[in-house]
Amino acid sequence: MTVQAGTAEAETAQAGTAEAVPVTTGTAEVMPTLTEDFKAAFGGHPAGVAIITADSVTGPVGITASSVASVSAEPPLLAFSLAASSGSAAAIAVADSVVVHLLTTDDLELAKTFANSTSERFTAAMPWTRLETGEPLLVHGGYALRCKVLSRTPAGGSLLLAAQVLQIMPQEKAGAEHGGTGQAGRSPAGTARAGAPMVYHNRNFHALGEHSVLSR
Repeated sequence: MTVQAGTAEAETAQAGTAEAVPVTTGTAEVMPTLTEDFKAAFGGHPAGVAIITADSVTGPVGITASSVASVSAEPPLLAFSLAASSGSAAAIAVADSVVVHLLTTDDLELAKTFANSTSERFTAAMPWTRLETGEPLLVHGGYALRCKVLSRTPAGGSLLLAAQVLQIMPQEKAGAEHGGTGQAGRSPAGTARAGAPMVYHNRNFHALGEHSVLSR
């Protein structure tokens, strides 16, 4: 799911009884209770948190998303979905290339900023720069993957994008080699450190760490 643009709820009707009425989505009929159960099931299924950025005719855009998934290692491919047809999501939907930033707990404020459509983004105070290829790059605590969009497939009320990874940048490379000015994700001594992985679960951001290890 895309954190910024939540899943749209289907409208339902009742015909004078307590019997549920199917909701038509595309070519399939979905019972309203099935839609709610689906949301509950995936709301309780933790997912990694990322920020997807791209350049657009109006400037850099970005969204927080929990839909990024690894598809293939050879060649490196990933996929993500967009659930909005306006704003930043719409601009990313038509971009030829994107940067997928895999977030750590050091990036909580960035995750919140790009999840809120009313927040100011890419300000002078925010540590970000542009790659030589033009895409906006955030200085953050995790990896950044520059990707070429390969396909766009409508799926229900969302758009599923598949992309090929062209370049992988660890946090220290993103900050040092591309002119980032911020110190997000760095220790007091200035050396790069990896933050704990961040996941999205039950509408909240969570951290993974030693406390969450069940067995070895």
